Amino acid sequence: MAESDARGRGEAPVNSAVGKKYWESIEADVNGMLGGVPMVGGFSYVSKVDLQGSRSFLAKLGIGSKNGRRRVAAALEGGAGIGRVTEGLLLDIADVVDIIEPVAKFTDALKGKPGVRNVFSMGLEEWQPVEGTRYGLVWTQWCVGHLTDTQLVKYLEQCQDALDSDGIIVIKENLSTIDGDIFDDGDSSVTREDKKFQSIFKQAGLQVVRSEVQKGFPTTLPRRLLPVKTYALKPKPGA
Repeated sequence: MAESDARGRGEAPVNSAVGKKYWESIEADVNGMLGGVPMVGGFSYVSKVDLQGSRSFLAKLGIGSKNGRRRVAAALEGGAGIGRVTEGLLLDIADVVDIIEPVAKFTDALKGKPGVRNVFSMGLEEWQPVEGTRYGLVWTQWCVGHLTDTQLVKYLEQCQDALDSDGIIVIKENLSTIDGDIFDDGDSSVTREDKKFQSIFKQAGLQVVRSEVQKGFPTTLPRRLLPVKTYALKPKPGA
């Protein structure tokens, strides 16, 4: 990962066109979505641990398919890629799932799949909710690094506008391990520090109702992965 001088508190120079071009060069499979992970124990292992952690996180919020937990009528996955989270998590707990993904080849296999309703072929920075559509859950994972801070605030505001009365927004992302954000000029993405996320959530009128760091990923060299944190967000009262 190439690092720029992103330790300041300004916005990293994220370019969505560069990011899209990078992902268009990636294979439309789990290996591509989790690029580089085989070196830390294999794609299937990391994906399984990730999905288990996400399922447990939602269960603590009362969402799930077992033990009396509630399902949601509709969920949205932002930056869905090939639908790893949609198929491995969301379709089990939602009646229908909508998808946002700018790289069309990633979502080809999802179109027409039972439970998948709308596929929005665009970037998160371009998406606007369909009037009248409401979601009980909006899940966005490992992709908001391709948005500038300003774009991320706007995206979260759009998600908030589309929530139903008890809806939840979930952001699951890598965290910077330095005092500041890390910019990768290879795919034009930024890895933010926790306090940057907290600031962005506040600007978007959201409050964190639950958060936790993903467990089970390698934490020691040479197989160490960046820490991954999951945030559950709801609109601030009166926002």
